[in-house]
Order: sequence, then structure tokens, then C-alpha cells
Amino acid sequence: MNTTELLDIQDLVVGFATDRGVAAVLDHVNLTIRQGEVMGLVGESGCGKTTLARAILGVLPQPAAKIGGGRVLFQGEDLLTVDPVSVNRLVRGRKITFIPQDPYGAFNPLFRVGTQIMELMKWNSPRVTAQELETSTRVPALLQRYPRDRYRADKAAVIDILNSVQIPEPEKAMEKLPHEFSGGQRQRLMIAMAFLPQPDLIIADEPTTALDVTIQAQILRLLRDMVSRQNISVLFTTHDMGTAHEICDHITVMYAGQEMETAPTTRFFAQPAHPYTVRLLESLPNRDREIREIGGEIPVLTEVPSGCRFHPRCSVASDVCRRDRPDEVLVADGHAVRCHHPVEPGAAS
Repeated sequence: MNTTELLDIQDLVVGFATDRGVAAVLDHVNLTIRQGEVMGLVGESGCGKTTLARAILGVLPQPAAKIGGGRVLFQGEDLLTVDPVSVNRLVRGRKITFIPQDPYGAFNPLFRVGTQIMELMKWNSPRVTAQELETSTRVPALLQRYPRDRYRADKAAVIDILNSVQIPEPEKAMEKLPHEFSGGQRQRLMIAMAFLPQPDLIIADEPTTALDVTIQAQILRLLRDMVSRQNISVLFTTHDMGTAHEICDHITVMYAGQEMETAPTTRFFAQPAHPYTVRLLESLPNRDREIREIGGEIPVLTEVPSGCRFHPRCSVASDVCRRDRPDEVLVADGHAVRCHHPVEPGAAS
């Protein structure tokens, strides 16, 4: 695997204005994704996974969301300070693409799938020339033509990738409306659309949640295969540990807007170092032992505890945990944890 850093998030702070005050959704979050790596972002609902993904894409809801600090370095450029018009034209939808959780809601139900895919390719095809990009900033979208030669090349690429994601009879499929596809097929179409611009990074926001287990497995194998063939990086958000184990190279676990631990997938499951990670894994079904709940409640983000946000539910918390958020500690190669009292190897049951 390439060790080149593709995405480097540093001390990212995001808050949301609410009726109860500012919700501290992301608290100095750090995350690194390398070229060709699938990074899993896991945690309970409301931990900040989707907000982090939206911050990378630059599509946080406005005016409620406010970025309070930090950097989002993509290929060395801070997306938070780059001209938004440039990000929208050159990065979002081209270098960084998105696979949504709900594939049906992502399609317009009134237009054929082929029409919608080719509309995507008109603006985000890897064959778009610099001249076309420059023109797109001056001429209204409705008045811009789709060059005939590029249209033919783009359509051939669409047919080819629809074959790759196992959509039967791609030419006929492009003439269908979204409701004529099953949930699994719609998600395959979403995957195809994410890969068509030949991006460097794909953000997949719980893309298998709405699918049954058999289809989930098929989608995960398909996504893993395409990532390997094209050396694309993926940020894969999920609350499903089994899914994370199946597809991810590294896993970062979040809790209440703070990242707690990052490790290679095998080590993450075998030797968790943060008490929250240990309890999270113990809450999973296991035929060899009784399921253990974590206990306590996730904090309200308008009234977050100081220090480590997990300390009110942590059995080993001390005064320093309540006072100071831990610095990142490297416990093994590629395995970092933010904890004043990390779990010793082999201590977790």
C-alpha cells in the first residue's frame, strides 16, 4: 500500500447553532487517510461521523454549522481556505466523490437513470478539458453543450463500469427509471457514479445500511475489488463493526465528536487500547461470552463534559480524564490512542 498521505484532518472543530446553544459536534478531530487505503470511521449514532464527512466535502448545512478551527488538507491544500468556487469546480464531485446511505433518495424519480448519469459525466467526466472547465465559470449550465466526441467516450465508459458493477444489460438499464431497480442495484449504480470521475477519494456514508445482509456482502466485495483495482482511497463511515472488519484497512473510532483510537483493522479488533473501544467491542454479540452494555448515556452535545468526553461512562476515569483531553499516544506501529489510562495488551477480555 502507498504510504502517501492523501487526506490529513488536523484539529477540526465544528459546531451547530441550536435552540439550546451551540452543539460541539466535532472537537479537535484528527484523521489521516493514505493513498489506496480504506479508512473506517465507526461509532454510535450521533458521534460525528457524517458531520466529518460533510466537512470534508464542504457541504455542511448553512447557516447552522460553523467551523471553529482546524485544517482539512487534501493533496496538500487546505479545503477550508481554498476558494469555494475552485473546490466546487475541481474537487467536489471530481477528486472527491460520495456514496450516500439512501440510493433511492439520491436519484430523481422522474428521469431515466442514464440521463442522470450522463448529466453527471457532462460536468465531472475525467475527459473534461481545461477549456471546458474555464467555460463553465462564465456560461450558464443550461447553455453549455455536451461535446459530441466526449459524449460518446463518456457513454462507453458508463456502459463499461455498469458491467463492472454487475448491472444486467447496461444499455437497457440506462433507459429505466430509478424505481425499476432493486435496492442493491441502485446502490451499485451509486458506486458506479462515484467511480466514474476517477476520483482520488470516495466518501461512503454507511452505504449498506438499508440493504439486507446478503446484498451487503455483495456490495462490500464489489467496493473492495474496485478500490483495489483503481488504487482509490475510501472514507467508510459505519456503525456496523462487522462491515468495518470486512472492508477496512484501518479503523478510527469516534465518541461524542472526539476521535478515540486509530489502528490497523486486525489489531483494532484483537488489541483495543481505549476503554471505550473495549466496551464497544464487548457490546457485540459473541457466542463465547455474555453481551456487556456500555452503561450510561451519550452526552448532550450542547452540554459536553470537559476533558475526555467518555469519562462519565468510563470505569478507569481519573481527575486528569475529567480535566484534560488526552494527547495522542502511539502504542504500536499505526496504532494511536487518546487515553490517559490505555488498556494494556491482553488486558481486554
